[in-house]
Amino acid sequence: MNQPLSNLPPSQGLDALVFDNRFTHALPADPTASNSPRQVYGACYSRVRPALVRAPQLVAFSREAAALLDLTEADICADRFTQVFSGNLLLPGMDPHAACYGGHQFGNWAGQLGDGRAINLGEVVNARGEHWMLQLKGAGPTPYSRTADGRAVLRSSLREFLCSEAMHHLGIPTTRALSLILTGEEVLRDMFYDGHPALEPGAVVCRLAPSFLRFGNFEILAARGDLELLRRLVEYTIRHHFPCSDPPSRDTIIAWFAELCRATAELMAEWLRVGFVHGVMNTDNMSIHGLTIDYGPYGWLEDYDPTWTPNTTDAMGRRYCYGRQAQIALWNLGQLANALLPLIGETDPLEEAIEQYRRHFEAKWQAMMARKLGFSIFQPATDQPLVESLLRLLPLVETDMTIFFRELATIPLSVDTIQDRITPLLTAYYQPEQMDETYRRQLADWLEQYAHRLQQDPQNPEQRKQSMDRANPRFVLRNYLAQLAIDKVLAGEYSLVMELLEVLRHPYDDQQDKAHFAEKRPEWARHRPGCSMLSCSS
Repeated sequence: MNQPLSNLPPSQGLDALVFDNRFTHALPADPTASNSPRQVYGACYSRVRPALVRAPQLVAFSREAAALLDLTEADICADRFTQVFSGNLLLPGMDPHAACYGGHQFGNWAGQLGDGRAINLGEVVNARGEHWMLQLKGAGPTPYSRTADGRAVLRSSLREFLCSEAMHHLGIPTTRALSLILTGEEVLRDMFYDGHPALEPGAVVCRLAPSFLRFGNFEILAARGDLELLRRLVEYTIRHHFPCSDPPSRDTIIAWFAELCRATAELMAEWLRVGFVHGVMNTDNMSIHGLTIDYGPYGWLEDYDPTWTPNTTDAMGRRYCYGRQAQIALWNLGQLANALLPLIGETDPLEEAIEQYRRHFEAKWQAMMARKLGFSIFQPATDQPLVESLLRLLPLVETDMTIFFRELATIPLSVDTIQDRITPLLTAYYQPEQMDETYRRQLADWLEQYAHRLQQDPQNPEQRKQSMDRANPRFVLRNYLAQLAIDKVLAGEYSLVMELLEVLRHPYDDQQDKAHFAEKRPEWARHRPGCSMLSCSS
């Protein structure tokens, strides 16, 4: 049981937090109070308290995420904050609980999953009337933990903390991360599932989102035939999370699903824009807000390879590789449509919403590529072949995606030699010796066509570069950068985490004094665990 720690002074910001907990007030709880692994029926959540930890220590925090809760840096630096967001102390009004959901994992129905190591503390209403659910990841076992311990290790927690905020500053819809706290305890993990478990430092991340509802929250109820509770959950979701003045009805359910299809299409286009690969796009990892959620074995494309996946579990099938993410999102929406079908009664409106996903994604993808290439508008007749030829060209030689598109804005339109146009792009190549004469000719031909297209565009060179620089980040959370930060924290040095966070706050700015964070993957990181591929062990 979490008890008040009497020696901690009050924090005006923390003690002023207002919890209204709409989810637990409106929907049924698990009637069983014991915190033991089990199947939970007829309920949307189970009440459970975070487990106490021995010696919590704040590693990093996001001031932007704190501002969403009207918290100041003084509030965060107080020990009371560390006790609360490690799970050791509950504030008045908190209603901790773990959600019940199911999901399709790697294309197969997995049954009940649920929050196995995430505990929602409660829903805060800030001074602007916004609702934010607070969730601790790695806070201990729940009824959904199955055989696991409900804990999280430092390496996965730090990656989630940094990537959540990096995605926000890139302008990509995402859950947020408030804090990263070491627990002072060790957690046993088999990082590669190869029979060699080892003790690792434990950690807790506090995540924020309007809600953590996933496709799987609805799927589990449909799979069990609990249509009354499914209807209640859908109506709750529409009432509180869908901007519609009409009361929940068949038509509003259809409209909500269509809006979710649109938001998901936009999210997929944004992931592709920056080279983000989620790694484990199971339906239980898909947000009903169109947010990026659950940063597990994710990665960033370094050399452009549309078949790349960071997830060792997916190494053979590559179901969740970079180039298939939009297709997988479509499949996942189809599974949610199947869950909603009993409430709609016919497939036609759901199929139309899914078809809208296809159209909306294509339009967003075209607009995104126009921005990346510096076109004021995408002209399909000429631009589609130009884009397709570039995407065929990039994998032929190991080419850093982020650097290539960033430097593309600097190429001269008028040149004396082929090399003059290629030179600005050379920093993007991992092994320039791979650029044989055939490749150089292909690249030069493409650049010639590209320059001709730019000369027809109404934007002047300065406008074009500004536009491209806002679409093509200079800084992303490269896999090796996250690993360097992990290594530093393991050595007791926390400054690199906050330095990285500061750089990632301005991903589109040049930040010349931080140029080393924009460098392509060093050779030592090519095959190092945590830098090339990751497992779901966390």
